[in-house]
Amino acid sequence: MKMKQINVKSIDEIREEMIETVTCSKSDIFQIGEQCRQDYENMTNELENIKQMMGRLMKEGVQLEQQVLEARGMLSEVSMNFKQYSEEEVRDAYEKAHQLQMDLSINWQYKKQLLDKRDDLERRLLGLDETIDRADQLLTQFSVVMNYLTSDLKQFGEVLENAKAKQDFGLKIIEAQEEERKRLSREIHDGPAQMLANVILRSDLIERVYRDKGPEEAFSEVHSFKKMVRSALYEVRRIIYDLRPMALDDLGLVPTLRKYLQTIEEYHNHSKIEFVNIGLERRLPTKYEVALFRMIQESVQNALKHANACQIKVRLEITNAAITVLVKDNGIGFDTNHKKPESFGMIGMRERVDLLDGEITFDSKIGKGTAVLICVPLIN
Repeated sequence: MKMKQINVKSIDEIREEMIETVTCSKSDIFQIGEQCRQDYENMTNELENIKQMMGRLMKEGVQLEQQVLEARGMLSEVSMNFKQYSEEEVRDAYEKAHQLQMDLSINWQYKKQLLDKRDDLERRLLGLDETIDRADQLLTQFSVVMNYLTSDLKQFGEVLENAKAKQDFGLKIIEAQEEERKRLSREIHDGPAQMLANVILRSDLIERVYRDKGPEEAFSEVHSFKKMVRSALYEVRRIIYDLRPMALDDLGLVPTLRKYLQTIEEYHNHSKIEFVNIGLERRLPTKYEVALFRMIQESVQNALKHANACQIKVRLEITNAAITVLVKDNGIGFDTNHKKPESFGMIGMRERVDLLDGEITFDSKIGKGTAVLICVPLIN
């Protein structure tokens, strides 16, 4: 017994050391990523300045070339009719042609330096972009390792008999959480955050338009401004719906599904989503509404993202004894006997159905779409 306690203590000490090492490494990688982002922003600004300077030099170069041609023509005229010009005029013609040629040479050299610097900045930006992506990937992997190290793996042992399956399942859960956080972060950054930044810029523009061009032009800008704000609000609402629609708590499953599917159809305007409710439209216990909404949401998202479906039909039937859901699409389908890495969503759906003592079946053939059938008994 004493030897066993010592071994457990040693394992815990090793685990703590690993956690500390991973934590320090994760912090270092985060600092590297942030520094790379700052350098990327600075280099981007510098590159923009160089491009503006090159534009100005190009214009100046064109003007200088024209002036050099004119000066050479004058110099040729002076040379051919040497006796008709004074010594001072001849000297001025030579000096002017020489000075313009020098200015053109300096302009060309400066452009060449800027061109080399531009090419170097673009190469460095490409390298920084790859470093930032790699840092993000490593941070996600470190988060997976940290969560796994700090979890009580014994609890998984009670559920999963096979040690390898236990490890894969635990890592898959954590990895999915990290990917969802990353996806949500990017959606907010690329959507509402960018739009709101544009709102600030457009508000300043409206003020300038009002001062410079009058109220009619300003009113036109306000109209465009309102469209931008509506678009930003739509993006925020879509993200909220993806997380958890507030209407699910207030109105129940059927109205929330109807609104959610309508919103998704508008967002994916190339796809047609039909929702049919042929049963009772009544409130269900929270666990049923949340689980069914998530399963339908997962099925529809799979059809749009993975199956490239352009027609999706969602049929819901609620009776006093059971709930039946059918989600059918005309996508590319898949082989139900072939286990793919991205089948984690199907595993999650099976888990939800099992918690409700229900059944779920996937009927799909390659090239002939997919049908997901969910049957859940209602326990009074």
